[in-house]
Amino acid sequence: MNPQSTLPPTPAALPPKTGDPSAAGGRRDKDPRSEVRLFAGLGHVALAVWAVIVIVPILWTFLAAFKNTSEIFSSPWTLPAELRWENFGRAWTKAHVGRYFLNSVLVVGCSTFGTMLLGSMAAYVLARYRFWGNRAIYYLFVSGLAFPVFLALVPLFFVVKQLGMLDTYQGVILVYIAYSLPFTIFFLAAFFKTLPTSVAEAGMIDGCGHSRLFFQVMMPMAKPGLISVAIFNIIGQWAQYQLPLVLLSNAKDKWVLTQGIADISVNAGYEADWSGLFAALTIAILPMIIVYAVFQRQIQAGLTSGAVK
Repeated sequence: MNPQSTLPPTPAALPPKTGDPSAAGGRRDKDPRSEVRLFAGLGHVALAVWAVIVIVPILWTFLAAFKNTSEIFSSPWTLPAELRWENFGRAWTKAHVGRYFLNSVLVVGCSTFGTMLLGSMAAYVLARYRFWGNRAIYYLFVSGLAFPVFLALVPLFFVVKQLGMLDTYQGVILVYIAYSLPFTIFFLAAFFKTLPTSVAEAGMIDGCGHSRLFFQVMMPMAKPGLISVAIFNIIGQWAQYQLPLVLLSNAKDKWVLTQGIADISVNAGYEADWSGLFAALTIAILPMIIVYAVFQRQIQAGLTSGAVK
């Protein structure tokens, strides 16, 4: 027996330990936490830049609403010398912003109610019931998200005209509902799938019909999702310009706020009432900021509850 065979292996013969700095040619493994911190820092920088891009024009609009025309052009980034509330009164009465504002409230309120009612019912059926053509109907609705609205303006104009609803509130409301249904069904169908089946089964055992089960059991459980998608629909319909421009072109007394502000901006170049224009813009922007600020928690709860359940 060779005495050298019992000797322990030399250090050079030992395999390198995992995590040893000398392993793999002396290179250290990258710390994943450093990469996370790097991407988080880049994300914060991007969010800060985006916030500046969005907030600065809004603040400038609010400041210009309290200035006169000379101050707007001579010192656009300074505070107004005084708060000229008459700019808002002139925009509300002389520029008819008050009437346009009420028209927008009427149209958006009715269309949001119709969208949420029809969209929630369709999403619930598509999410909770299995029948032939279920997926085909769902994908048909969702495909509306990929269809640009401006491509359908001409045929939409003739369809609404043939129905006798051109230059009417009813025509705009129906088109708004059809325009908002794809996103509503896409959002709520995924939300209804997260609701527990045991609760629906218990309701059916207690004698609930399909309608009662939906309105009294499932809809209250889906309240966070309903609030979230309703806020998104309100904001989207409030800022809509193309559809009312085509469907209400000859009914100035029924114009919505976006049409009225566009008309004010055209006339401002001739009448030099830029302060009234910015006051009208402020009147249009503030309600949506208030709505989002009030329902911010509900929106976040609706967006995250589906992932938590």
